Amino acid sequence: MRYACLFCLFPCALATGAPPGSWEDMALPESEGRWVRPSARFPAQPVWGHVDGLRVGLEPMPGPRGLLRVYSPYLGHVPGRMINFIAVEPTVTGQERRGFSELELSQTDGVRGKRFWSVNRPNDLAPQPPDHPARGVVSREGDVETLEVFVHVERFNSGADPYLRLRFRSDRPFEVGIASFAKRSSRPMRSCVLTATMGNYARLRRLQLADRIVQSRNLWPAFDGDAFAPVRRFPLDQLTRTPEGHAFVSATTDESEPQKADYAPFTFKGWKYTGLRAVQYWRCESPPDDLYVRVNGRTKYWASRTPIPGGISFENFEMVARFRSGQEFWFGVKPDQQ
Repeated sequence: MRYACLFCLFPCALATGAPPGSWEDMALPESEGRWVRPSARFPAQPVWGHVDGLRVGLEPMPGPRGLLRVYSPYLGHVPGRMINFIAVEPTVTGQERRGFSELELSQTDGVRGKRFWSVNRPNDLAPQPPDHPARGVVSREGDVETLEVFVHVERFNSGADPYLRLRFRSDRPFEVGIASFAKRSSRPMRSCVLTATMGNYARLRRLQLADRIVQSRNLWPAFDGDAFAPVRRFPLDQLTRTPEGHAFVSATTDESEPQKADYAPFTFKGWKYTGLRAVQYWRCESPPDDLYVRVNGRTKYWASRTPIPGGISFENFEMVARFRSGQEFWFGVKPDQQ
C-alpha cells in the first residue's frame, strides 16, 4: 500500500504566499516564443512548459521535495498553484516494496524527500542546486517544436537509480511526456512508476475506460476512515485505444462546479479547489501487454480527518508496466468541456 504525498503537512504546497527569501524572490521563468523556461539569472524558479499550456516545476517551488509539480494556469490558477504532483516510485528486481520519492529520507542531508535536479544532457550527473535549473533544449521535428529537460533523481534506498526526461511538444499544449531511464549505477528495476498523487484535490471520481465509466463510490461503496481504500487495477484490454494504438485513460470529477463545493469546517484552505473543471489523463503510445492502470482512494484528506466533499475520490492515478528504459508516459490536464 502506498503512503500518499505529504501534501497537507506542508502548507506551502498549497498556499499562494511565501516567506522572504523563498521561491517568490527567485527570477521568474521567461517566455520565449511558445515556451516557458527558467531564467539564466540565478537563483531562478525551475519551471518548464508551454506559454499557453501545461507546465512542470521542481523544488523549491511550493510543495514537498521529491515530486514533480504540474501546473495548469489556463484553468485560472495563480502562480505556484499546482493541479497535481507526480512522484517517482521504482521497484528493484526481486523486491516487492516501491521506493517513494517524496517519503524517503535523502542520503545527503537526512531531509524527507529525494533530491531532484535538472540538466540539459543526461550524462551531466553532478547534483545541481535546486535554484540553478537547466533551461532545457528546444529542437524541431518536422513541423513540431519540442522542449526537453532531464531530471536526475537521487539514488533510492533500494539501489534503484532512475532519471527522467520531460518532453513538451508544440502540438500538445496540455500535456507532458515523462520517460524514465536507469543510470549505470542502478540496480535492475522491475518497474519505475510515475504516479499522479493528488486526485483528491480535484476530487477525481469518474474513471473513463474503453466501454464504461467506473465511479469511485461504486469501487468502494462502504469504505470510510482516514486510510487508503484498497487498490484497484484495470488491464490493457479494458483501456481506451486511440486510432494510432495508444492506450488512454482519463479521470474527472463528478461535480459540475467543483470550485463551489461546500467544505467541512476547518478544512485547510489549500484543499479547496479553484479554477475550471479539468480532465486529467495518462497516455502510453507504445503500450506493452503487461500495462495496467492502478488507482486507490480516500474519503478524508491526507494527514487529516477532514472529509472530502461528496465522498470518496481517487488519490493515486497511474499507469504501471515492467520497466523498459526510455518508456514514455504522457500526462495531461485539459479543460473539461462537459
